[in-house]
Amino acid sequence: MSEEITMFHNPRCSTSRAALETLEGSGRSYEVVQYLKTPPTAEQLRELVAMFDDHTRLVRRDVAFKRLGLTDADVETKEQVVAVLAEHPALLQRPILVRHDADGDRAIIGRPKEAVPEFLA
Repeated sequence: MSEEITMFHNPRCSTSRAALETLEGSGRSYEVVQYLKTPPTAEQLRELVAMFDDHTRLVRRDVAFKRLGLTDADVETKEQVVAVLAEHPALLQRPILVRHDADGDRAIIGRPKEAVPEFLA
């Protein structure tokens, strides 16, 4: 299997746009998923959550998180993270890049911006 990158992207986010620019310049094969237009399924979220040691980092703790009445206790387990992100995809951290290759899938949250070139190297 050849290496490919999947990027979960929000075009309204400057960090996500910067990551996409880096990805475009990398010469790698990639797919962009605008997760607000095409939210990941619960199964896709389970696969994504499994790639992170700290799965709780996948959930943005922003104004929307607080407005929904959510707390850290609501996203402690992997299944809680999947359930919250399936219901509220806007809370997905961004950007997320997933590298698919022969050694398996690896993923990062592209923050800070310097993490993206390192991941693609």
